[in-house]
Amino acid sequence: MPELPEVEVYRAAAQAVVGRTVAGVAVRDPRFVRGGVAPGELASRVTGRRVTAARRRGKLLVLDLGGGRSPAVGGLRLGLRFGMTGRLLVDGAGPIERLLHSSGRAEPRWDRLVLRFVGDGELVVRDPRMLGGAVLDPDEDALGPDALTLTLAELATALDRSAAPLKARLLDQSKVAGIGNLVADELLWRSGLAPARRAGSLDEAERRRLARAAPSTLRLLMRRGGSHTGDLMPARAPGGRCPRDGAELRRSTVGGRTTWWCPLHQH
Repeated sequence: MPELPEVEVYRAAAQAVVGRTVAGVAVRDPRFVRGGVAPGELASRVTGRRVTAARRRGKLLVLDLGGGRSPAVGGLRLGLRFGMTGRLLVDGAGPIERLLHSSGRAEPRWDRLVLRFVGDGELVVRDPRMLGGAVLDPDEDALGPDALTLTLAELATALDRSAAPLKARLLDQSKVAGIGNLVADELLWRSGLAPARRAGSLDEAERRRLARAAPSTLRLLMRRGGSHTGDLMPARAPGGRCPRDGAELRRSTVGGRTTWWCPLHQH
C-alpha cells in the first residue's frame, strides 16, 4: 500500500518527465478525477503544458506544470493520490513492481490516468481498486507537516490537547502528512507507545522519542524498500509475537484501522 516511502519512490521516478510537454491526457474512468473537475476539463487544461517539477507532500505526488509555449498562461498543479493499490509507471516501467494487498497483473483497464508527452513516453497511474485519484491544484495547505522532516514543535502542535487516540492522530493527514497504517504501527512499536493512548497525554520525553523515531523509521523503511519492511511486519498475524520482547501481540481497531501492538512495552 503506498505510504510515504512508496510515494517518495514515485516522486524520484517522476523526475524523468520533468522538462517534457504533455501532448495528451487519457482518463480511463471519470471517477478517478476528483475535486469537482470534469475529466475533459482536466485533459484540456493539462495538455500543452510543460512539467517543471515533481514534488511530494506526505502521500500526495504533485506535478508542477508551466504554461508551455505561452508565457502568458499561468502555472498549474496536478496532484496524484494512490490509495491502497495505485502504482506509477513512467515510460512503461514501474519503480515498484507490486504492492501489498494489490494484484500483480497488468490490466489495461486499471490504467486510470495516462499523460502522453511530445516526442515519446508517458506517465501512467495504474490503480486496480481506484482508491486514489487525480486533482487539479490540490489544497496542499490542508496537509500537515511532512512526516519525513517532522520536528518536535510540529509534532507537539499535532498532538496538543487532543483526546483522539494517538494512532488516529498520526493517521490524520491534516495533522501529519505521509503516515499510513503500517508505518504508524511500526513507529509506535519502536517508540514504545500504545496506539489507543490519548494523543494529548504524551509527556515531553515521549514526544521527543516519537519525533526522533518518525523520520528515522521512514528513512529506514525507504532504504529497505517500502512501508511493508518494518520489523513488526512479519508478526502481524494471530499468534504473532513481539520481535523485541516476545510477548504475544494484540490486535485492535484504532482510528478505524487494524492495529497490531505489544502490550508489554507499548504504554
